[in-house]
Amino acid sequence: MTILLFLKTLLLGLIEGITEFLPISSTGHMILADEFIRLSENQAFTAAFEVFIQSGAILAVVVLFRRELWPFAGTKAEQQNKWLLWAKILVAFIPAAIAGLLFHGFIQEYLFNPVTVAATLIFYGIVLILFERRHRAKPNALHSINDLTFRTAFFIGTIQCLALIPGTSRSTATILGGLVLGLNRTLAAEFSFFLAIPTIAAASLFQLLESEIAFSTTEYLMLGLGFAVSFVVAAIVIKWLMRYLRKHSLIPFGWYRIVLGVIVLGWWFTK
Repeated sequence: MTILLFLKTLLLGLIEGITEFLPISSTGHMILADEFIRLSENQAFTAAFEVFIQSGAILAVVVLFRRELWPFAGTKAEQQNKWLLWAKILVAFIPAAIAGLLFHGFIQEYLFNPVTVAATLIFYGIVLILFERRHRAKPNALHSINDLTFRTAFFIGTIQCLALIPGTSRSTATILGGLVLGLNRTLAAEFSFFLAIPTIAAASLFQLLESEIAFSTTEYLMLGLGFAVSFVVAAIVIKWLMRYLRKHSLIPFGWYRIVLGVIVLGWWFTK
């Protein structure tokens, strides 16, 4: 691996780790980054790389929330609640899994471009700001993952389908969906993290199988490095975001999305 490839891989892993769980769209940032950082001439590898390093971010969730997720530890009641949690996660995963299989080809061909990313960044940035200015925390908002019903989990999963459009942000869709459906901020974020596990794991596996896993030794090293960087950075971001949401709104992320989207549109139409 050359120094240039090492630096590109490092930077893309850093971008993925920072953006995966913030409501600013990791996929959108990776598409934009690819316009300036040509990781490889092998587009199949680049697509696989961008999806696979998301698994590093997902591993960060598994490690940080292992006590909440590991169903073979704790009292009998705690184990039962954890199995129920996994069942709710899988129920929430179903809508995006079906929609992804049905529309994957169309989305990849027509929507994976900077203009789509810019438009969705701006649109959902506005939605974030308007929602946060009007939203008031409900005194009876759900605080415990055990109180989350299968029905609510399914509707959050349905809302997650919006994130199939690049630039939307899976975190934006699921956190806002959770808030609308009566979860408090930290619980909405926590369930968003959990729902990312099967969603991104399935996307990573699908992308690797689609690319037929015909990579060179250097490309495998790049996948490993990107995965590791994404894991470390995502773990730091998750801890920070959980603290941030206890006292602050999502409005700054909305403004960031709008500013970035405007910059991208300006660049695209003047290049």
